[in-house]
Amino acid sequence: MPLHSNVLHFIFSQVFNRYLLQQKKNRMVDNWVVHPIIFLEEATKRAGSIYRRGARRWRKLYRVNGHIFQAKRFNRRAFCAFCQDRIWGLGRQGFKCIQCKLLVHKKCHKLVQKPCSNEHVDPIEVKDDANGESTLGRASSVRSRAEVEPPLPETPPAPAPAPPARPEDLEPGSQRQYSLEDFELIRVIGRGSYAKVLMVELKRTKRVYAMKVIKKALVTDDEDIDWVQTEKHVFETASNHPFLVGLHSCFQTPSRLFFVIEFVRGGDLMFHMQRQRRLPEEHARFYAAEISLALHFLHERGVIYRDLKLDNVLLDHEGHIKLTDYGMCKEGVRPGDTTSTFCGTPNYIAPEILRGEEYGFSVDWWALGVLTYEMLAGRSPFDIAQAADNPDQNTEDYLFQVILEKTIRIPRSLSVKAASVLKGFLNKNPAERLGCGENGFLDIVNHPFFKSIEWEMLEQKQVVPPFKPRLEGERDLANFPPEFTDEPVHLTPDNDTVIADIDQSEFEGFEYVNPLLMSLEDCV
Repeated sequence: MPLHSNVLHFIFSQVFNRYLLQQKKNRMVDNWVVHPIIFLEEATKRAGSIYRRGARRWRKLYRVNGHIFQAKRFNRRAFCAFCQDRIWGLGRQGFKCIQCKLLVHKKCHKLVQKPCSNEHVDPIEVKDDANGESTLGRASSVRSRAEVEPPLPETPPAPAPAPPARPEDLEPGSQRQYSLEDFELIRVIGRGSYAKVLMVELKRTKRVYAMKVIKKALVTDDEDIDWVQTEKHVFETASNHPFLVGLHSCFQTPSRLFFVIEFVRGGDLMFHMQRQRRLPEEHARFYAAEISLALHFLHERGVIYRDLKLDNVLLDHEGHIKLTDYGMCKEGVRPGDTTSTFCGTPNYIAPEILRGEEYGFSVDWWALGVLTYEMLAGRSPFDIAQAADNPDQNTEDYLFQVILEKTIRIPRSLSVKAASVLKGFLNKNPAERLGCGENGFLDIVNHPFFKSIEWEMLEQKQVVPPFKPRLEGERDLANFPPEFTDEPVHLTPDNDTVIADIDQSEFEGFEYVNPLLMSLEDCV
């Protein structure tokens, strides 16, 4: 005889309550809203999915007569193969074929008649964009989780270079400098294709920081060097805002660059979203508002962030957000200026970038719309059912087609105000997008979804966050993925042969010490 529906409901509720109790004991949900579907399972299934791939920067290339030209910066005298005149100027003065190394002026590259001598060697996959130019992909950024590259093979030990000057060796009145010897390496907390992030302790003060380590051998290309310098400049700018990760210092060795930055120990939003399916509107509104303030701060200082995603939104020990990873930033953008670099994390790239159009700050507000949708709905607005299992759909091209053409469906479970703010941010026309009109950021501040936000108090961190990460101490790494924290802490020994090929003049002036943090340390 079949069980009565009330009996079935009672049995299910008892089993589910037991499940929740056990999850509480295991610290799987903490103070977050509980949901029977764990986001972690979906994230695991989608580990190889296009939606979780890391940030990329497609290099702009120009194809002429078999050559594949790329803009280059020349540190030594160079002459154009077409007109024979010297290539000079500021920035990237000319073009260089990435196959046969032919050098030409930018103005001369379309006139080159000589075919590329190495066209048949090592063919390179190049994709045309909407303007007839071409792009070449770049590896994922340091905080990409799904596409983490394996560590470089160990290199044979080499004689250690002479250590940089120690603070006590400097002349009176000179600025203090740091070296690797000043820090104790504690644990790995992140890794990517060209850098890894460590938790470290400054021996003199016992303060804990994060240290981003980049191998020079992987950034010797002109564009890579420019991006590292941009990241340094934005780190310096970000040190003045409560919702951006700031910089303590920079230093270098013959083989590596080191960024010493704030250690934000609450983990990132992706890690916390893996413990539930979605956030309540109150939580999503709080995070979206703090992110908006951080983006507005960068925009006012001429910086387009271009890599907003769950992985790059960190929570501090109180529960406030901090944006990190400025490797995709574009600086020096004045009101009305635009840029055209094809870059970003595929799932968050704005339609105007995909269309090959010039763009400005609008792309950051689009990315905030995607991130807010993920917080409220527990999935990407461009998620296609079973896409990870279908090779034809699990591609960048298919995802980009969906972003350009698919009508975004707002879940019926969301409030009218939430649906309205998502439609505003996710408008495919940047001129009509929320935050991009005549009133700019004020349109976001005055939107009904953010009506309950006290913006001045929020910027001063006087609003209590809706969630506080559980931490047992300053060095608690419970909110970081064990795939990183279980990794042994060590730097591979330097290789003299590799170092000999590095032009050290490219990294002159990299050293930096934040005077604000320095004054705080002097008070210790």
